[in-house]
Amino acid sequence: MIEALLNYEFLQNAFFSGLIIGIIAPLLGVFIVVRRMSLIADALSHVTLAGIAGSLYISQTFSAFALLNPIYLGIVASVSGSILIERLRRLYKHYEELAIPIIMSGGIGLSAIFVSLASGFNTDLMSYLFGSVSAVSRQDLWVIIAIAIVVFIFLFLFFKEMFVLSFDEEYANASGLPAKWIHFIFMIVVALVIAASMRIVGILLVSSLITLPVACSMRIAKGFKQTILFSILFGEAAVIIGLVSAYYLNLAPGGTIVVTSIIILLIVIVAKKIVLKAMQKGEQVQ
Repeated sequence: MIEALLNYEFLQNAFFSGLIIGIIAPLLGVFIVVRRMSLIADALSHVTLAGIAGSLYISQTFSAFALLNPIYLGIVASVSGSILIERLRRLYKHYEELAIPIIMSGGIGLSAIFVSLASGFNTDLMSYLFGSVSAVSRQDLWVIIAIAIVVFIFLFLFFKEMFVLSFDEEYANASGLPAKWIHFIFMIVVALVIAASMRIVGILLVSSLITLPVACSMRIAKGFKQTILFSILFGEAAVIIGLVSAYYLNLAPGGTIVVTSIIILLIVIVAKKIVLKAMQKGEQVQ
């Protein structure tokens, strides 16, 4: 694979895109999981699917848009979905969780309409659903790099504020932090990451890369910064092992990355239980 990686541009695009996503997805995933917002990633991924399906339909119907990269309309749809979620959460103040199924249902409905208009699933749409190594272009890579820069800038500027918001939103509001605006920007950044990840992991599986590495990390980390560090390490391990497996087994990278994440999670859970039992036995002997 190393020789192929040096010779083929599409493998370079997929590998470097995967490495970047393996950092930014779990990085934001820590804040998403701590704030109990895991399902938002699923909602935005379905809205992104609607944008992708719409873009593919437009490119098939209108020759002027034949070369339009679907990732752009996917990003627009994802960001729009994040804005709508925030609007609905404010509208249903006492039932904020309603915003997620509403947006998810809308995304699925629009996706079904555009897919039917485009005469069913085609190869391009399937690659967006489950990820594809060969489908990642150099243009996609540059978009992912740009989004990664946005993520790092956001966390550099608002890391402390996000930490406070994640653990005590009431205190953040009482202390005068612009909590609504920070959360609004955070949602847009999450939408961008979800849209960027769809080429490698696939729209239907992208939420797994955001949450599973965090689930692994939370079993062994002893603090918030450790949780972030371990989440990134587990995310990178899942991406690298998943991409290598997808290359040699000729499988969709999204599936291999997610299955690898689940295997890592199971290993962490079992290892944690073994360590705890060994410690308990040691204490009984003493």
